[in-house]
Amino acid sequence: MAIESRLTPLDESRMAPEQRRVLEAILSGPRGNLDGPFLAWIHSPALADHAQRLGAFCRYGTRLETRLTELAILFTASWWQSQAEWQIHEPIAREAGVTEAVIEALRAGQEPAFARDDEALVYRLGQALYTTRRVDAPLYAEAVAAFGEPAVVELVGVLGYYALVAMTLNVFEVRRGTAPLPFAEP
Repeated sequence: MAIESRLTPLDESRMAPEQRRVLEAILSGPRGNLDGPFLAWIHSPALADHAQRLGAFCRYGTRLETRLTELAILFTASWWQSQAEWQIHEPIAREAGVTEAVIEALRAGQEPAFARDDEALVYRLGQALYTTRRVDAPLYAEAVAAFGEPAVVELVGVLGYYALVAMTLNVFEVRRGTAPLPFAEP
């Protein structure tokens, strides 16, 4: 799928060796493309290298079910109104089992009516963190009881990493193809 941005287009003949090394690592990894923030990050190979490894863990390696990871990602995309992040992860979330009703409520910036307690908990934790920049003791205890402490650490990592992704995509106006944008542009 064609990706557009306000960045200077990459010219493989002018890439530094470090850029080529990181590009190869990204293309040979589980993603297999420069979709999303990697189009920007490859302009800073050191950032791209560290971020792509963290991103691979956050997306593919946490203790959370893919459904919950993708819910956290969609929540973040909605919070930041990140067009490309939403376009990339909305079909993945649907395939992972996030319902259409939850997806549409998130896209509209509304609190979903969750049928599953674990999804409501991921949403409440993300909402608390993004709104107050904290998670109070009762919510923290509930999350640890439900997911375990290591998974809560990883969930916070997912929320933080995908906030970085959203900011990157928004600043550099990364767009995927010609599909209608999920969020109104400011």
